[in-house]
Amino acid sequence: MQEIVDALIQIGPAGMFVAAFLAGSFFPFSSELVMLGLLEAGADATSLLVWGTIGNTLGGLFNYGVGSMGKEEWVTRRLKISPEKLRRGKVYVRHYGAWAGLLSWIPIFGSVVTIAMGYVRTSILSSIVSILLGKYLRYQVLVSAWQAAFS
Repeated sequence: MQEIVDALIQIGPAGMFVAAFLAGSFFPFSSELVMLGLLEAGADATSLLVWGTIGNTLGGLFNYGVGSMGKEEWVTRRLKISPEKLRRGKVYVRHYGAWAGLLSWIPIFGSVVTIAMGYVRTSILSSIVSILLGKYLRYQVLVSAWQAAFS
């Protein structure tokens, strides 16, 4: 895994985009390591924030698309999301609607939420906005914390 993180750091903001997409989808990956490595290497924080947010949002929308296919068996078997987690995610999303996307940045839970958002077919425009805002705030906090610690 460290070799992959190192390779993504080497390609700069494009590596941030790829890492963020993977982390935003159901694939297990930590984009924070790539972002911190790029910040340490002197990459522009604003560029990383933009590319990280775009990649992470698209990863969440990938999950939305998977959920919109409506195949619970595929989600639970192939993505290794337990039927109980998926059920809870759908209950949560039915209660909060597209606003659930604000919590899409939370590891594992966020993937379940974005898949459930697609499954219950929340408004795509509202979903994009809420997922984007949640993902942006995640990276903004990370960049701000790094700048406060090292600037």
